[in-house]
Amino acid sequence: MKTLLTNILLLTALSLSAQKIGQWNAYMAYGDITDIEPTGNIVYVLSSNDLFSYNVNDMSVSTYNKMNVLNDTEISHIAWCNSAKRLVIIYSNQNIDLLDNSGNVTNINDYYNKSMTEDKTINNITIDGNHAYLSTGFGILKVNIKDAEISNTYNLGMNITDCAISNNIIYAQTASGTYAGNTSDNLLDKNNWHITYDPISFNDANDIAISYDNGYREHTAYDSNNKCYWSNQSDGKLQGYKIEDGNKTIIAENINPDGPKYNTFGFIKLVGDKLYTVNGVGEKAACIQVKDNDEWTIYDNKFAENLGHAYIGHYCIDVDPTDPGHVIVGGQTGLYEFKDGKNINSFTNDNSPLKTASTVGNNDKNYVMVTGVMFDNEGNLWCLNSVSPSTSIFEYTKDKKWISHHKKELMVYDDRSFEDMRNMIAGSNNLTWFVNNFYRKPALVCYQASTDAIVVYDNFINEDGTTLTINSGVRCAAEDKDRNIWVGTNVGPIVLEAENIGKSPYEVTFNQIKVPRNDGTNYADYLLSGVDITAIAIDGGNRKWFGTNGNGVYLISEDNMEQIHHFTTENSPLLSNNIMSVAINNDTGEIFFGTDKGLCSYMNDATTPNESMDKDNVYAYPNPVEPGYSGLITVTGLSHNADVKIVTVNGTLVAEGRSSGGTFTWDGNDLKGKRVASGIYMVQTATADGSKGTVCKIAVVN
Repeated sequence: MKTLLTNILLLTALSLSAQKIGQWNAYMAYGDITDIEPTGNIVYVLSSNDLFSYNVNDMSVSTYNKMNVLNDTEISHIAWCNSAKRLVIIYSNQNIDLLDNSGNVTNINDYYNKSMTEDKTINNITIDGNHAYLSTGFGILKVNIKDAEISNTYNLGMNITDCAISNNIIYAQTASGTYAGNTSDNLLDKNNWHITYDPISFNDANDIAISYDNGYREHTAYDSNNKCYWSNQSDGKLQGYKIEDGNKTIIAENINPDGPKYNTFGFIKLVGDKLYTVNGVGEKAACIQVKDNDEWTIYDNKFAENLGHAYIGHYCIDVDPTDPGHVIVGGQTGLYEFKDGKNINSFTNDNSPLKTASTVGNNDKNYVMVTGVMFDNEGNLWCLNSVSPSTSIFEYTKDKKWISHHKKELMVYDDRSFEDMRNMIAGSNNLTWFVNNFYRKPALVCYQASTDAIVVYDNFINEDGTTLTINSGVRCAAEDKDRNIWVGTNVGPIVLEAENIGKSPYEVTFNQIKVPRNDGTNYADYLLSGVDITAIAIDGGNRKWFGTNGNGVYLISEDNMEQIHHFTTENSPLLSNNIMSVAINNDTGEIFFGTDKGLCSYMNDATTPNESMDKDNVYAYPNPVEPGYSGLITVTGLSHNADVKIVTVNGTLVAEGRSSGGTFTWDGNDLKGKRVASGIYMVQTATADGSKGTVCKIAVVN
């Protein structure tokens, strides 16, 4: 039994070591092909605003994103320049990358960085020799692809939708007609551009043919090198084919990287090692996407054709703890029940007590707002019915019975329940927490199912007696390991301390954590004051991760006094500064960030601590530390706030510190910052109260 356990732990360690502390990963969507650029042996594909390639020779698929070679996210256009042997990549923020077939990238950021009053939007790319002509909202940019620089800017004061080059004439397509300029003239002077009626075609070698011949929007590109065509299949994957004697022969098919279908992750939830995701609020095509290790499962949505109403705007998702295959999703158009990825029930106002939003009327099935769902430990479902004329909280029992737990305290008007109740979480003492993310009645709500009691906190006063102006709703809530409730608002994070839970909401104050400036004065600042907090997660070290609207991600220390990290798109591989959701796998330390531009993760250095430490659960990785390794060495399996000392076999101390949750990291240097010599090092551990822990070894080979 001990041998088996040791082997399991070894495998776990090896698995963990594959994702190093500080490592970022991106999980991009490739479900909607909009451009295909054949370049010889490599075919580049723009799909769901992300880039992948197919190697014709070895049939391999490669992906390109901000985590590996690219400088930005959300690609709007691509075009291959055969003369310069580079792919021109245009991002939605107007940043520009040049990618060659060896995977080398050169960034042209002058245009992205330039402050302009004109519309900078790049509408199209036209390739001519070594140059790319970019049609913009105000004119044309001429880019030298070989030299990676902007050669000229032709400001025409008009929105250019496309351009063409023929016989030294540049043709610019606008809503009011086609303008032409001769390259022998000074085209920086817009007076040298004139209306023309020349029969010019705006379809060049980089354009892709679009048709609906096969019953879907098909994008097709001809590959002159391989004498074949490349197009998207009806399921969004890439295929290659040849036309010989009028017959179509498939030469490659079902080409696609594994990943999600959409890049919007409005709500994510970890259940074990599975990450369940939905795309969130709004008029978006609903989609349930599940990540299980390195594999993605996209739930069947064909049933939506027979619903009789829209299938959009999924707000939330949860998994039945008594049946992992049983999944419930709440959305703009009701409640959806799935079993093993297949829809088995859909609930709206006509087959359940759920009510249509009172602001719509006429029992419109398109607005049966189920904005929060949560299973209890027995498999009963609890859900929130927002904007309802007469309902708010429902229980859907494991016996398929509906029970209303409606509360008048959850009505903002006589005819309307809270308008955006969301973020249901199971807290300590059998309490359920959720928020109302709407300006009309920002609120934190505490509900106890066992007594059917409810408390609504809608009067936010801090410890200094200041009434907080929360004017855009309460975004989210999370419980830390000390049972405090952290609340995300537009004024920053606030805390309902555990000792105040149960008191009258009119008697309690919310704590705005004060962080001393430590500048010789007695001044302090409120923690992240004025930062719009959209998501909160607590890691294994009781540290707080704050996702924000427009400010990226913050990591705050356990004592709330130190900003450990502030990740933004500018200083990290983070995909977007708009964070919609956060979830942590406290067994591995991986933390997921759902954004409006995709899903990414960061390997955190804190895991869930063990109750006790012994030789069977405390180990280090990588071990041995091989020559050339410069990353962090991780000791895991520790208890909370464990004391860790790393010593030589002779007992000389080389490093020490405290664990973050169940993890301690060492940079391989001694107390003076010098790399340690090759040898065996002992990891000595003790619990926070000083009780002896265990010892493990690390072999270092330089």
